[in-house]
Amino acid sequence: MNVPNDLKYSSDHEWLRVEGKEAYVGITDFAQNELGDIVFVEVDTIDETLNKEEVFGTIEAVKTVSDLLLPVGGTILEFNNRLEAEPELINSDPYVSGWIVKIKISAIEEVDNLLDAQAYRELIS
Repeated sequence: MNVPNDLKYSSDHEWLRVEGKEAYVGITDFAQNELGDIVFVEVDTIDETLNKEEVFGTIEAVKTVSDLLLPVGGTILEFNNRLEAEPELINSDPYVSGWIVKIKISAIEEVDNLLDAQAYRELIS
């Protein structure tokens, strides 16, 4: 299972790549593997400010639909439009091409409460 060391992780299997006061959010390699082939991603929260662990969208796989939970509070700035035509990017490249949303973090200190790569590896093992 691929768990990059430079990201933060939630126990709900979302990852966060912080870039200053903004961050990219996606689901982990473990999560995409558990879901199976992803066929659709819906995010209808653009420009909304949400709290940590609030639902910011849904992800649909062949077998199931799952809520996407924000790992830290923030404003949804952007949706990865490539996922409209190529939702399978989340399966093939969950940490780079398969990011889901870009956010402006409301409280940067919430990042410190997320799991580092080692703690996330322990969670999924």
